[in-house]
Amino acid sequence: MENSQNISANAHDVHFNRVTEMVHCYAESVGLTREQVYNPEKNNWQWKNGSANIEVWIQKLNFANGSRRDFLRVFCPIMDIPLANPMAFYRRLLELNDIKLGIKFTLVPNSPKVWASFERDIKGIDYNELSTFISDFEYWADKLDDELKAEFPVLN
Repeated sequence: MENSQNISANAHDVHFNRVTEMVHCYAESVGLTREQVYNPEKNNWQWKNGSANIEVWIQKLNFANGSRRDFLRVFCPIMDIPLANPMAFYRRLLELNDIKLGIKFTLVPNSPKVWASFERDIKGIDYNELSTFISDFEYWADKLDDELKAEFPVLN
């Protein structure tokens, strides 16, 4: 995943700041304020869409050769992993990973939760693409958390 291009740290910071502003603008476009959703200590955004808790991050990946790549990452906790029939649950998640384009289901180490996520390198992203994939993600996260909870009730 290392980027062989030698882009200066300043150029990365310009991209990072531009995408940060785009996420602020997206939040405002759906009726939220920067103050409501942005956490400057964590450098992330959080809001609800229906039953989905949306989290947005820009993650910086620094490599040993001094290069850096920045990724826009969107997450939502979907549900706890059900104790009953976990193999059927995991199979269903993998099937959804295949058919729900752009959305993937993940497990975080040492956590009982399943998360929906989407990520993209910020290089070349524009506001239309950013707003499309965040709004698509909001829709699917809100829909899929309800559907999976109905299909696999957590009786833990």
